[in-house]
Amino acid sequence: MRCPFCAHDDSQVKDSRPTEDNTAIRRRRQCEGCGARFTTFERVQLRDVTVLKSTGDDTPPRRESFDRSKIEQSVSLACRKRGIEQERIDQLVSGIQRQVETAGDSEIPSARIGEMVMEGLRQLDTVAYIRFASVYRDFSEARDFEEFASTVQRVAPDGNGHG
Repeated sequence: MRCPFCAHDDSQVKDSRPTEDNTAIRRRRQCEGCGARFTTFERVQLRDVTVLKSTGDDTPPRRESFDRSKIEQSVSLACRKRGIEQERIDQLVSGIQRQVETAGDSEIPSARIGEMVMEGLRQLDTVAYIRFASVYRDFSEARDFEEFASTVQRVAPDGNGHG
């Protein structure tokens, strides 16, 4: 594993353990070049999936490899300062990754992944759901938030914003 600090090609594993949700192996490594320590995560990848990204016009969709970290980043941003445990976020992201990889298709539209994220966040936390929707659905003014939030309020079963 290449060192992120000095780019030396060799590092030594100092500690290995499963993550809390048992979906990855966390490895503590030490660079043999500079001695710096860093952490890596090893996850199972069932298959290579290509994401089809719509350009919005008549041109064919852009293709790129599925990247779990993009979902992690989006979900974490939507959940920021909501008091949601990292383990629950990791479980949501792992669940979406499993759905994508086991769907049977080698290509999936980015809109389908977006809907999976929306559904997962709706069940996790309604405020995070609205935050994600505001970017995903490209809200342009306050009225967009109001209209969307009014539909969410009818969905939240416990009445306090947690679905």
